[in-house]
Amino acid sequence: MSGRTRLALCAFAATMAAAAALLPLVETSKWVLQAAFLLALQSGAGALARRVSPARILTVSLQLVVTLLSLTLVFAREQALFGVLPGPQAVRWLAELLTVGGDDVGRYAIPAPATDGIRLMLIGGVLLIGLAVDVLAVTFRAAAPAGLPLLALYSVAAGLSDGGAGWLWFLLAASGYLLLLLAEGRDRLSRWGRVFGGVSHTSGGLAAGLEGAGRALAPVRTGRRIGAVALGVALAVPAALPALDGGLLGGSGGGSGRGSGGGTISAVNPLVSLQNNLNQPENREVISFRSNADEAQDLYLRILALDQFSGGEWRPSTRRLKDVPDRLPQPPGLGQDVKVTEVRTNVSASRSYAQTYLPLPYPASEVDVQGRWRYEPEGRTLVGDNGQTTRGARYEVSSLVVEPTAAQLAGAMAPPADLVREYTRVPRSLPDVVAETAERVTEGTSDDYEAAVRLQDWFAAKGGFRYDTTVTSGTGTAAIERFLKDKEGFCVHFSFTMAAMARTLGIPARVAVGFAPGTVQADGSVSVGLRDAHAWPELYFQGVGWTRFEPTPSRGSTPSYTLPDAPSQDPSNPAAPTEGTSTAPTAVPSATDSCPAQLRRVGECGASAAPGVVDSGDPGTPAGTVVLWTLGVPAVLALLFLPMLWRLRLRGRRLGSSVGRTPADATARVMAAWGELTDTAWDHGIAPDDSRTPRKAAARVVRLGGIDGTAAAAAHRVAGAVEQVLYAPEPRPADGVAEDVRAVRAGLWAATGRWGRLRATLAPRSAVRVSWALSERRTELGRRWADRMARDNWRTRLRRPSRQQG
Repeated sequence: MSGRTRLALCAFAATMAAAAALLPLVETSKWVLQAAFLLALQSGAGALARRVSPARILTVSLQLVVTLLSLTLVFAREQALFGVLPGPQAVRWLAELLTVGGDDVGRYAIPAPATDGIRLMLIGGVLLIGLAVDVLAVTFRAAAPAGLPLLALYSVAAGLSDGGAGWLWFLLAASGYLLLLLAEGRDRLSRWGRVFGGVSHTSGGLAAGLEGAGRALAPVRTGRRIGAVALGVALAVPAALPALDGGLLGGSGGGSGRGSGGGTISAVNPLVSLQNNLNQPENREVISFRSNADEAQDLYLRILALDQFSGGEWRPSTRRLKDVPDRLPQPPGLGQDVKVTEVRTNVSASRSYAQTYLPLPYPASEVDVQGRWRYEPEGRTLVGDNGQTTRGARYEVSSLVVEPTAAQLAGAMAPPADLVREYTRVPRSLPDVVAETAERVTEGTSDDYEAAVRLQDWFAAKGGFRYDTTVTSGTGTAAIERFLKDKEGFCVHFSFTMAAMARTLGIPARVAVGFAPGTVQADGSVSVGLRDAHAWPELYFQGVGWTRFEPTPSRGSTPSYTLPDAPSQDPSNPAAPTEGTSTAPTAVPSATDSCPAQLRRVGECGASAAPGVVDSGDPGTPAGTVVLWTLGVPAVLALLFLPMLWRLRLRGRRLGSSVGRTPADATARVMAAWGELTDTAWDHGIAPDDSRTPRKAAARVVRLGGIDGTAAAAAHRVAGAVEQVLYAPEPRPADGVAEDVRAVRAGLWAATGRWGRLRATLAPRSAVRVSWALSERRTELGRRWADRMARDNWRTRLRRPSRQQG
């Protein structure tokens, strides 16, 4: 078996070993067999190309073509030309699959189902990583940099896994990389031939100095020690690093609790998951509940409150967690004269819905739930501890239905000063237009309650705003300013902007995130789907507490205390749900003909007569975007690694030239080796000095590079060979100059620090010769063009007939 074939097999094995870390992320493991088969095709195409032609660009190009054809055949066969050629329709389909896969990753908990989008992301990612490993380790014969894409593949698995990928998966990935390094070392030794290690003083004599006759060579022993130390460090370091958390609405949150989990709740940003859920083509059920409340379909399920506005985003504060009490304390600010009814709700979470925060009606007074949960008092939320999620959870909640009157809200006393200070804080970067608009909209109001109702009505009906879930979300000051100007957005924009405007008016405000009321089913239960994900503002009124408002048009339900002449409601019976016209089940609600197309597309007009039908008017991802991402990402990566790849190619050409028989061949070989030695020293920080003789230049490299022993002797031998070529009447044959240059490079590498080695590898200084060569080439072309133009002008003047007449 040839060295390149062995390297190709080891590169394949290393890639699949690293890809094994992705197995716990998906329910089934069948995808890994497809990935292995397609990766084998890709590696085989590279091996075939290397046998046909030594041109590296041909090898990489053929592997790219095989990769694209393979993905098209597996995932876009029906859209492809002749079932395999990736035309525009196939490329657009693959881009849409990638988009859907990204949404699935944010929506499903681990292990996720193997949807087509997730399979494309997994298999396509493995093929791209495998291509990078094969190009570096086999095509360019540089196995060490191939560890970077392998590390990237493992890091993705570790980042998406709950608590990080297991140490067994890391051990498997590290073993694959070490196998690749050993294969490269064996390949290099096989190209050098048998290595003499010196005369042994034991009974082995000269035979003991040959490779394999005695104990392992020093470089081999050193390589083993480095590999063992690196493996040990890599196993220990990830154990000390925190795991990544998932999304709020679609994955794990950032909570922790008693035991090893700590005692604080970390801030997370739920907005990406929220917008993705709103734009799902199918309103898949995530929660179902039954309640004895009079208006069960009006219950909001609250997850947490975002109470910090930094200017760049809204996010929850970091709070201390406590054990869940048998009965939650009285809500802050709620007075005795406000009408309160306690209701009970039984909640069931879907197996596909797993996140750390427990959705609860607000304010909850009692929670009966199994598992490891902690309580955060300020936001009155329950947070999973040590990996506890809502997956398949069934729990019972007692909550309060707070029914203040308009007079009670209007006559609210001033809230505590510390609460006002915390919840009316706005960043200095908040545009003046926010406060100015709030003042203009609430002009003439007599109290905070009237101002809050005026803001809600302006957003929901009177301000000319349009509900659109396709608008870029964003929660910072720039997004708020853009929303006030364009007047289009979804619940994030409405709630965050109203909360910010309320704060400028001195009204304590925060934003709640959770689920809006769901759909009543025929059996009396309420189904909450992905598209019921919602955000709404909560404003504080002393004597009532945190009070919900609903500024988003066509979403949720408008609170009765904000409606004019709102009728009072009778308290419900906690023992059994009351039956009335408001809770009568509706089998299939139909969309009205007057519903806007945008709301109809996101399912805001109720269920259609044919559930599951999606508007096909969405043009999908533009072809220009697909082409830009397809070509732009590889181009950026190529630019980053271009200097390193250029040096690898140049070094291989200089030191890998075949042995010639003529004096000219020997001279070229020696001068190429001297050029490589000079550039290697330059990469390690020793700039070339063309004014020195080869002997003095070599002495300078030895002195500044801090090398001695074998490396120093090798540098002087190369300099002596150069002087023989330049000055001797009949130069003596110089053998082993390539090995001497490699010895000098090893000495410089050993004498250089870690960052110097990284700089010499990824950003070699000698790569500036490329720009010099291009500049000289451009100058030469300009000179030739000027000479040609001058000759043409001269010929034109010679051919021009004389105008003198006799």
